Amino acid sequence: MAQITSANLGNGNGPYQTDIVVKDMDLTVSNYVKDRTPTTNMAMSKKRKINSTLHIWPNDYFRQPTLNANLEGAAVTSSLAASNTRANIGNYTQIFTTVIGATGTARAVEQAGGDPQAYQEVKQLTEIMFDVELQMVRADGASIKYSGQSATQGASPNNGRRFGSLFAFAGTRSGNDTDGVSVLNLAASDGTDTTTSTDTNVPFNGLLSNAGLGYFSFGANETNQPFSPVLYKQLVTAAEQRFNAKITNMVVPTSLRTTISDNIPQSRSINRFNPADKGDTIGTYEGDFNYTYQIDDNWIMDQTGSNNNAILFLNPDVVQWGSLRELGPNNEVFSNADASLDQYIMEGTLIVRNPAGVAVLAAITTGTPITTPRAASQVKRYLA
Repeated sequence: MAQITSANLGNGNGPYQTDIVVKDMDLTVSNYVKDRTPTTNMAMSKKRKINSTLHIWPNDYFRQPTLNANLEGAAVTSSLAASNTRANIGNYTQIFTTVIGATGTARAVEQAGGDPQAYQEVKQLTEIMFDVELQMVRADGASIKYSGQSATQGASPNNGRRFGSLFAFAGTRSGNDTDGVSVLNLAASDGTDTTTSTDTNVPFNGLLSNAGLGYFSFGANETNQPFSPVLYKQLVTAAEQRFNAKITNMVVPTSLRTTISDNIPQSRSINRFNPADKGDTIGTYEGDFNYTYQIDDNWIMDQTGSNNNAILFLNPDVVQWGSLRELGPNNEVFSNADASLDQYIMEGTLIVRNPAGVAVLAAITTGTPITTPRAASQVKRYLA
């Protein structure tokens, strides 16, 4: 009898008489790294329970200082009462799902690597978090908050209820609108996908009640500029004025990571600070405001629907995740005949406690850093 050697071993695709199937397959999910969804991680580290599909919270802001000199013994009247108004901001919840299906036979037979459904659960639940991250950093029509409960629900992936992204809530924005055609697109309401163009670089029409309805878009003649410290200093200075936003994190597209990492140290007052301690995708830098900046690169910002020439500047303390339903199986989905169909659901929303803690530096590209700031008209706060 001929001796069996490794040449006789195969994968089951060879001749029946000679191919011996080797069941050696590792179904462990690979490519699983902790910094795959940086903004989602920031928000979920401060997760809170919410109880409605529209979560509303107040946004405190302060009036401009005025001359406050009063006469001795002056009478107090109701006309002297300060304004007691407050601005409320809201965001809708969004439902994220994934469905895993397997026949009874597929689960019964002995398979290389073990139960394929268990593998798919780990893989697809990770992919749900990618979808959450994309919604966090979207900069298109699907980034505006939208109630989405209409007769056309399900006709398009964009027709379900969704939350407004960080781009929609950003309180400070900087573009490079040299030709005057860059606009902010606003939804006609939070119940429709129809958008209208508004004045250049004026998020939410200046009204806090519109927060979460707008996103930045650019005209064909809008000009990108290489990233440089002077641009982000200009943006952060405008963002922190009056509101003490204390921005400490930059979330950048992976495609811009190298140019940003290389250009930041060229500033005299910003020094590279132990980047190796944070891993190869995160660097921290000592900045102008007596604290360090952490740079998180985000590969999802390079995907369709996002904006790979914009950088998010964040105060992580103002970004939260509001959980209406925790990630878990839908127990109402059950086996169908000789097959199982498992649906996993997570429902929640992005909460931006103070839009002053979110800023967008748009129209960025690679190249030699510039040394001059943008025109003041191209760096705007939505609230004066």
